[in-house]
Amino acid sequence: MLGFESLPDPTDTWEIIETIGKGTYGKVYKVTNKKDGSLAAVKILDPISDMDEEIEAEYNILQFLPNHPNVVKFYGMFYKADRCVGGQLWLVLELCNGGSVTELVKNLLKCSQRLDEAMISYILYGALMGLQHLHNNRIIHRDVKGNNILLTTEGGVKLVDFGVSAQLTSTRLRRNTSVGTPFWMAPEVIACEQQYDSSYDARCDVWSLGITAIELGDGDPPLFDMHPVKTLFKIPR
Repeated sequence: MLGFESLPDPTDTWEIIETIGKGTYGKVYKVTNKKDGSLAAVKILDPISDMDEEIEAEYNILQFLPNHPNVVKFYGMFYKADRCVGGQLWLVLELCNGGSVTELVKNLLKCSQRLDEAMISYILYGALMGLQHLHNNRIIHRDVKGNNILLTTEGGVKLVDFGVSAQLTSTRLRRNTSVGTPFWMAPEVIACEQQYDSSYDARCDVWSLGITAIELGDGDPPLFDMHPVKTLFKIPR
């Protein structure tokens, strides 16, 4: 278990510039490095009293993974102690100023436009390269979707959000925990919720990327007008 006391204070290195979004666990800010002026994004979780299992999983995977052009870079985890309002956990990552591909598609649809096939192909290729890197390092992402594929202003395509990712070992090449976002979940992942002896491997990410391809073309994944719980019964059929 990761202890807060082992983490450095973020204010020695990073300074907040502005708020750029809101994540699952807290706000996301643009920060600048006080030493060299470089920019980054930070997810701040506050107040926090103990390490969340998903945050620790994401930290362990990001720390373990070698850098890759299609996976968001990790600059470190920090802890800012504050007795009055509670401590803050800072997860500092590469800044992806272009936003998510879901935002791109939604904004185009508002203007009665769609992504063309060449752009969809470009995004999927980048995501596939990122997934190949994860799978080569025995990691299953388990939540591939448009919101977890970010763009940089230079045209980079980056996989992000490893909170529910799973690390495989030589003695455990399959998983049996049903996690992810229902509309993008592969049938074999959903089956683990209903059948005790079911399991899956890294190919579940390929299914999710296929659903993401439909999302990029249509604006939403299949069955999006259905209640998420109902999709868990519909998809395997």
